[in-house]
Amino acid sequence: MRGGRVEPAMRRGSKLAAAGGSLVALTLLASSVAAPAPMPSGGGSATLSMVPVSLAYFDSCADALTELRAAASAAVGPYGFAGEAMLFGDRAALSAESSARTFADAQGKSAGPAPGAQHSTTNNHEAGVDEPDLVKTDGRRIVTATNGVLRVVDPVNRRLIGKLDLTDGREELRWAEHPLLLLGDRALVLAEDTLGPADAFRSVRRVGATRLLLVDLAGAPRLLGTYRIQGSTVDARLTGDTARVVVRASARLDFPFDVKGSDRVRAEHNRKVIARAGIEAWLPEYEWTAGSERHTGRVGCDRLSRPKRMSASSTLTVLSFDLTADRLGDGDPVGVVADADTVYGTATSLYLAGQRPMPMTLTPRGRPSPDDQVTEIYQFDTGTPGRPRFLAAGSVPGWLINQYALSEWDGHLRVATTTGDLWGEGRTSESAVRVLRREGAALAPTGMVGGLGRGERIYSVRYLGPVAYVVTFRQTDPLYSLDLADPTAPRVTGELKITGYSAYLHPLPDARLLGVGQEADREGRTEGVQVSLFDVRDPARPTRLDQWHLPRAWSRAEHDPHAFLYWPDTGLLAIPVDDGVRLLRVSGDTISEIGEVTHPAVRQDDGRSTWSPPVRRSLVIGDVLWTVSEAGLRATDPTTAQSLHWIAAT
Repeated sequence: MRGGRVEPAMRRGSKLAAAGGSLVALTLLASSVAAPAPMPSGGGSATLSMVPVSLAYFDSCADALTELRAAASAAVGPYGFAGEAMLFGDRAALSAESSARTFADAQGKSAGPAPGAQHSTTNNHEAGVDEPDLVKTDGRRIVTATNGVLRVVDPVNRRLIGKLDLTDGREELRWAEHPLLLLGDRALVLAEDTLGPADAFRSVRRVGATRLLLVDLAGAPRLLGTYRIQGSTVDARLTGDTARVVVRASARLDFPFDVKGSDRVRAEHNRKVIARAGIEAWLPEYEWTAGSERHTGRVGCDRLSRPKRMSASSTLTVLSFDLTADRLGDGDPVGVVADADTVYGTATSLYLAGQRPMPMTLTPRGRPSPDDQVTEIYQFDTGTPGRPRFLAAGSVPGWLINQYALSEWDGHLRVATTTGDLWGEGRTSESAVRVLRREGAALAPTGMVGGLGRGERIYSVRYLGPVAYVVTFRQTDPLYSLDLADPTAPRVTGELKITGYSAYLHPLPDARLLGVGQEADREGRTEGVQVSLFDVRDPARPTRLDQWHLPRAWSRAEHDPHAFLYWPDTGLLAIPVDDGVRLLRVSGDTISEIGEVTHPAVRQDDGRSTWSPPVRRSLVIGDVLWTVSEAGLRATDPTTAQSLHWIAAT
């Protein structure tokens, strides 16, 4: 392994695994990766570098507590941990809104034979991996989860055939999002919860929790079991029959608000809190139910790993559930003392990526220096059912925009990041695409191309096999085309400068690319939603064929590509614009508008006022377009935008 060595702890963990022990996944391997010498950047000024990352497991709970206290004490400041949104508890403790992200598949069709009519599916980032969304269909039914209620709709007879309250009688949870995964007659619903001291988890005053519900859809929707664990949902993926849910929990350290004195005094008081904390501050509690059964537990010390450098401010837990079973069980949890806000999955790998915790002392302007901008990445093997097995760790300089900045292809991981001053005044930012390859337990760099969009930041990325497209923006929009066929020498092949930007890129047949974003003037001031059709057949000369622009409007698809629908059979494009959905048609080199779909206003609880919930999702079943909002579902003729039927969310 280049520049690395296997530590004794790693060898001990491997022996335990071979003997059938429980130390698999995160806890098996450790690597210490030395940064290699700089290599040519393939046309950019950034250097090819990798910040050392290592993973090891704790030998005992006592050792774990000693190391966690030491790391937390070194990282804590007068107001808690740097980068934390709260001084105690979890990020989700004051919010019941799910952070699960959802996205849409490049061609808009199901990957395999459909049980029902031909239909669109969740347009996942990668084939063979399903991602949670607010609506799912298998062609014979539509399953939605809005306003805290799961509803099942028969698309043929256009009627509601079942519903199930997901809130457990707690009205505040109706405001939470409930994305779901669908496998046959099973639905796994993800939700955020907010637990107080009256709940089973009593270790802190207030703690956020992830709540999972397993629902049987064979007849009337029926709850089979639940699972709750301390922490907020980062994201989830379904490969085969196994759903893997990633949860992030802040260290449950009750830092006081009312300490008098200087910052030094406050920081010292926080260190005393850490010194008194038990191991339970870092090991999340969970409970699961199946019918009348109820079980509780806590992630074990033997399931917890750590990177060599850690702040001990948060813990990531990966849970695995067999969706063909009639219960969720304990989730077979494994954890790592790290942070992540991005999950990227393929049919055989799961990647967790996130910013390395910032130091308490920043630059004179209170901003991180380029050396502090590091994204850490952990790779797991998910090619077989059950608990994932840790494979490798690595890091790259800079910030990820979302999961689309990551792509695994031909044994390599491509990562697009922006480094430098992202806040604008210094205009020192630039972006790069780095290529990593697994060598032993390390994700080691093999090549990079840098110098993209100097003074700008990345707004969107799309990888298509050996090529990639990157949009950066500040005042104008360079669309870069990149050749990544040689992982040791990636290079820029073309660049297109236009006004505005694309925040989401979607591949079309015949080497065309759709971009959804904002038009802007020459000074970079946005002027309304735009859809751009690009011709990328010539890598050296990407061109824009057509543009649709609506002034002073915005689209949810700019930040949530799950809201985007492209149906290749007819060239239908459905994108949310403001509170409705605009239907466009892509034909040849042109974009034309068909019409708009809106949903009726909903009367408020006071019985007098109304509000118009935005249309959140669109899907196609047969020759009918269905749109979903909190108000209900509308069936529409996609060729004319004429309404066919309305189903209210009663």
